[in-house]
Amino acid sequence: MKELSIAIQAKIPVLVWGSPGTGKTSYIKKLGEALDLPVEIEIGSVREPSDFGFPILKDGAVEKAAPAWAKRLIKAGKGILFLDELSTSPPAIQAAMLRIVLERVVGDTLLPETIAIVSAANPPEEAAGGWDLAAPMANRFCHLDWNVDVSSWLDGFLSDWPEPDIAILPSNWRNKIPQAKAKVAGFINSRRQILNVVPESDTQKGKAWPSSRSWEMAAILLAAAESVSDEDAAIRLVSGCVGTAAGVEFAAFLKNLDLPDPEVLLKEPQNFVLPNRGDIAYAALSSVVAAVASKPTKERWVAAWVILSNAAAQGGKDIVIPAAKSLVQNQAFSKKGYLNRPFPPQVDAFLNEIFAFIKKAKI
Repeated sequence: MKELSIAIQAKIPVLVWGSPGTGKTSYIKKLGEALDLPVEIEIGSVREPSDFGFPILKDGAVEKAAPAWAKRLIKAGKGILFLDELSTSPPAIQAAMLRIVLERVVGDTLLPETIAIVSAANPPEEAAGGWDLAAPMANRFCHLDWNVDVSSWLDGFLSDWPEPDIAILPSNWRNKIPQAKAKVAGFINSRRQILNVVPESDTQKGKAWPSSRSWEMAAILLAAAESVSDEDAAIRLVSGCVGTAAGVEFAAFLKNLDLPDPEVLLKEPQNFVLPNRGDIAYAALSSVVAAVASKPTKERWVAAWVILSNAAAQGGKDIVIPAAKSLVQNQAFSKKGYLNRPFPPQVDAFLNEIFAFIKKAKI
């Protein structure tokens, strides 16, 4: 379960599905030790909604106090919140947990971003009194299947359980997010109908499915997995966010995608050559825009416009429009007056044309 260690470090909520008694809780504890993270375990099936924030009177007003486990995590400044037996939690408890997953709020207390959220669930058909997860809850997790290998279990049972299989993310792993987002954007641009696909059955709504939210989580996990050069883990994590069918399609898209490094392009924008394939061209330009937005400077802003003007001159005007729109609307630049001239002559003419198009199209 290397994927689980990656998701925890990337701080993307993850839900592990597996049969009862297969060691999920024990593994999470060991994983916390391996990553030097304290673990707080909350079993939803034995809790009340008030256990996730109980009302108290303070200074003449009623507020919801954080429980002891939340205070311990906040004091530690890091850790794993493990919400166990999620599928055996009644809907009222799931609703209380939903705010924790969605807003990172317990009672009236905000959990720091350094705390990872992990849940475990038994399939409803295997859990006593089990419920399907509500769609809003399910769509906020990366779903991973917990499979017990018999040989590994026998080895651990007869000797000692092995240490968790983990991958340590490098400190600069977030630098890969712009390119990962560009890959997702390129795929969605070519398969627009797969952006939001809400399943029809309640059971499927309680698992992974494509949405604007889950594709964004997928991009972050893709960047994290690629930072440790694990392509298999990357696809499993993406599929855990958007579902198997969408994940398989995305994997096929990536297989034939040779995307240039946006940082290299920004250093030598005058040398940009528009890829022949439309999906690659779209992803390449999207990666440039995302890279500039993640590190906004006037030099990078100008370089991006040089790249876009070169792409338009090479016959990619239609592909350039979405990227140009994103650059124009980026608040980090417009507030600093970066839209003001001067620009290189060929870029200046290109900008006039783009601005006229955007104004006419009202986009």
